[in-house]
Amino acid sequence: RAKDADTLLGIEGTAAVEYYRSLGTLFRRQARSQGVAFDFERRSRRPPRDRANAVLSFLYSLLTKECALAARRVGFDPLLGFYHRPALALDLMEEFRPLIADSTLLTLVNGSRLTPRDFVERAGAVWLTASGRRTVLSGFEQRMATSVIHPTFRYRVTYRRAIELQARLLAAALLGDVPEYRPFVTR
Repeated sequence: RAKDADTLLGIEGTAAVEYYRSLGTLFRRQARSQGVAFDFERRSRRPPRDRANAVLSFLYSLLTKECALAARRVGFDPLLGFYHRPALALDLMEEFRPLIADSTLLTLVNGSRLTPRDFVERAGAVWLTASGRRTVLSGFEQRMATSVIHPTFRYRVTYRRAIELQARLLAAALLGDVPEYRPFVTR
């Protein structure tokens, strides 16, 4: 119901603040991953200011790459977007961000899969080490291989395939082959 794109982006920004404020509450109380404390209050990037944000930044870059590849496979230029200028990959990833990246973060943290040696902290910034990136990449790949029922087609697909199907649905909607774009929702 937003009157224009700027209003929509403002609504999205407000929703993001509330979403990230709540995300940290999903970590198990005293969430510790093999001696690594995870406290999360808000999203920070460039650079990430805490361990959870370091993991999220890496996961979001992996998801962006997957969405860019899907956009390219169906003939889109992934740099041309609707709301997130200039990248269509960022537009495509919005509906998958909580389902893939954020849930991978929660699985890694609540499953105690990260260790202190997986992080480097310098000058108020936090980065993943090579071992940390491998652990996060492994969790990401496991999530991408997870099967779910696609809400439009009603058959089982992996999340990786669902991203491509959503890119194809977007193309079909833009070409008028389907009446509207239907987002990917699992419930």
